[in-house]
Amino acid sequence: MPRLSRNSLILLTFTILLSSCREVPVPRPKGYFRIDLPKHEYTTFNGNDSLKGIPLSFEYPVYGKISTVQSYRYEQGWLNINIQPFRASIYLTYKDIKNNLDTLMEQTYKMNFQNHITKADAIYEQQINDPERKVYGILYDLKGNTATAVQFFVTDSTKHFFRGSLYFFAEPNPDSLAPVNEFFREDIIHIIETLKWK
Repeated sequence: MPRLSRNSLILLTFTILLSSCREVPVPRPKGYFRIDLPKHEYTTFNGNDSLKGIPLSFEYPVYGKISTVQSYRYEQGWLNINIQPFRASIYLTYKDIKNNLDTLMEQTYKMNFQNHITKADAIYEQQINDPERKVYGILYDLKGNTATAVQFFVTDSTKHFFRGSLYFFAEPNPDSLAPVNEFFREDIIHIIETLKWK
């Protein structure tokens, strides 16, 4: 076996030391863009003249714009809060109760469970019970790859029924939308907490 010269031995030792000190490349997990969310600020919706037939008021985010739905398919009482910078909308529907509270609640239940149960990992319900303002209902949190993450309905149980849901104009991805869903969930809770029937 041939002997290595002193210079060859030094070079071999140096090469081994350098190669052992390098970091092994590790693939990084997929990342998402940081989303800058605004400060929560609100303005009041009063069911003004252009929105006759909606006898309620509530506070909604200033970064959203309220519009009515103008179409032959929709009944009076449909409105949206469009949040353009985030490509999001909170769809709202007001209905007068005419001995049909059970039907309205059943429709809302079906919208939540039949339409989303196949995609949802879980659906959590939070009871809303405010006897002082006569506001009762349920806030739904849908977890998983669903088209909507937050829905609700509230009623005074005799005259008024109001429901809403949050949608994004984007492919549902619970990981990337999680901070934005949580942010707008707070706005929906604020709408419910400031709701007054007229």
